[in-house]
Amino acid sequence: MPSPRRNVEGRPLGACAASTSNPGSPVHGGGGSRFEFQSLLNSRAPCAEPTCARLRASESPVHRRGSFPLAGTSPSQAPPPLLREEDRLDLNPSFLGIALRSLLAIDLWLSKKLGVCAGESSSWGSVRPLMKLLEISGHGIPWLLGSLYCLYRSDSCAGREVLTNLLFALLLDLLLVALIKGLVRRRRPTHNQMDMFFTLSVDKYSFPSGHATRAALVSRFILNHLVLAIPLRVLVVLWAFILGLSRVMLGRHNVTDVAFGFFWGYMQYSIVNYCWLSPYNAPFLFVLWNQQ
Repeated sequence: MPSPRRNVEGRPLGACAASTSNPGSPVHGGGGSRFEFQSLLNSRAPCAEPTCARLRASESPVHRRGSFPLAGTSPSQAPPPLLREEDRLDLNPSFLGIALRSLLAIDLWLSKKLGVCAGESSSWGSVRPLMKLLEISGHGIPWLLGSLYCLYRSDSCAGREVLTNLLFALLLDLLLVALIKGLVRRRRPTHNQMDMFFTLSVDKYSFPSGHATRAALVSRFILNHLVLAIPLRVLVVLWAFILGLSRVMLGRHNVTDVAFGFFWGYMQYSIVNYCWLSPYNAPFLFVLWNQQ
């Protein structure tokens, strides 16, 4: 025989209904189902105890691991967010990265210390006009115009060959330096005053120094293709060195800009010497000058 239906307290539903009903209230045929529904509502009432609430939260089907933090955890105990790959590399730099950053810091510090003519109020501000005159002596425009004039006035084949290759070297220097400046895009020092002579769009960049590359290129070219006395050869070398130093003193460039400029200008002469223009490999150029 099936057992009578019981409520959550273990007593029969009929007894529960009899004990909870008022004596004077009328009982209809569906009264038992009404009291049964009332007892079910009472059994589903929220529990006031905190342990009961925690148990229900853990038994809830929507509770999943990681969906929300536990009640006892604080925001400081939350797991830290994952770092990006480049951030993890910054936290663990390599020896090469540390060395490069140290050299860059030394370069900036030394360039600022040597910028004694960067402004009129600097320690060597009175020498600034002389340094700017030296700056014009290494500019590309005077060298290009001077080479063209000498080439026009020359009346010997050997002289025209040398001057043609000097003009080729100057044009190659302008092209390669502008290309490297556009690729590297290193800004000029912050203490520099943009009062340079005849600047172009790429001249706002600092690496490498065009004056240093031109000084090294022209000095090596002159020492190899012109017959000069020893005092004049020494003066050519001193001019190239002082011109590179003046770029740092004026605040135009950093030390590494000038150092790489000297190296690149020295290597550019090797390119010019390898591609030397002569009446044999470039006859159209010399025929043009011979007609004039």
